[in-house]
Amino acid sequence: MRVLGLMSGTSADGVDAVLVSLKGRPGRPRWRILASAHTPYPAALRERLVAVGQGVPLDAEALLHLAEELTEHQALAARACDPDGRAELVGCHGQTLWHRPPEGERRGASWQLLQGPLLAELLGTPVVFDFRSIDLALGGHGAPLVPATDAALLGRIGGWRALLNLGGIANLTLLPPPAGPDRKAPVLGWDCGPANTLLDLAVARFSGGRLSFDADGAWARQGRIDEARLQQWLREPFFQAAPPKSTGRELFGAADLERRLAELGDGVEPADVLATLTAFSAAVVGQDLARPPRPRPLELLVAGGGARNGFLMEQLRRRCHGTAVLPLASQGIADDQREALAFALLAWWRRRGHRGSLPSVTGARRAAVLGVMALPPPSGG
Repeated sequence: MRVLGLMSGTSADGVDAVLVSLKGRPGRPRWRILASAHTPYPAALRERLVAVGQGVPLDAEALLHLAEELTEHQALAARACDPDGRAELVGCHGQTLWHRPPEGERRGASWQLLQGPLLAELLGTPVVFDFRSIDLALGGHGAPLVPATDAALLGRIGGWRALLNLGGIANLTLLPPPAGPDRKAPVLGWDCGPANTLLDLAVARFSGGRLSFDADGAWARQGRIDEARLQQWLREPFFQAAPPKSTGRELFGAADLERRLAELGDGVEPADVLATLTAFSAAVVGQDLARPPRPRPLELLVAGGGARNGFLMEQLRRRCHGTAVLPLASQGIADDQREALAFALLAWWRRRGHRGSLPSVTGARRAAVLGVMALPPPSGG
């Protein structure tokens, strides 16, 4: 079956699309990427999405218009990847506006903006969306969802294998080995903390809006890392909490950046701030991988926009002791394809009735089939 996956992450920089052929057993499918594309959000749309994701209020009419505009842009991204309309099914994550993890007796909640039936009508193709709500209703975090697809799409190696996505937020997957005492261990995964959210906000601030990211980490590379402050940040409650855990821009957004800038002190050079924030993004991953009794992986495969930041990758290699840090592209999946591919697989699983969540990752009471199916309206009258 040909399935199109659409993904826009916390960075809200645009839509990654992947057209993939899927066949065989759901738990270990045979797959082949047929096409992929990235469609950036227009600057004005991205600005409004980022603002809402950091708590800036909008009235109901403005939110409705934003949902329609975002859905129309998802359709544009789908056509850019699949201009001939070969996809038989679409899996679309939508754009996360707010994520609230479970806490105590209060269940979690998460809002992915999208009008699924409208997208199905625009594309003339069934669309699976709203992937997180069922896991949340079962007491889980609804995130991260990609570890389940990592386990299905990628093979195991002689020891534990880790996958890291460096989008707006850094999230990890740990795959157990195929043999030995850990062979029956569950797949693990969680959100580590900020990857690019704070970095991108700081770059926009220091450049007066001229730049939206630090290309290859060149600006940060000119600065000096405040190691003492970084180590202090690593002791904050979120980074000390055990999984399951999930987060987003509502925690690591503009207000958080302002606090950290104040703690770094007045007069600090922008390059020093960016160097410290880049090292911080790597250090939260290194700390999570080193914390016992978690297994130390043999290799860490890195995807997402942060994989193109050379300075961030250098910091990962420095701080993930005993682990080989490699690009996920070495496995045939480009850094901007992994999550779109994941939501294509989740949509296929929904069509097949295959459970797509992992309680070992999200903390839900049980695994469940994820997503809501929207069918295009029948033609004729």
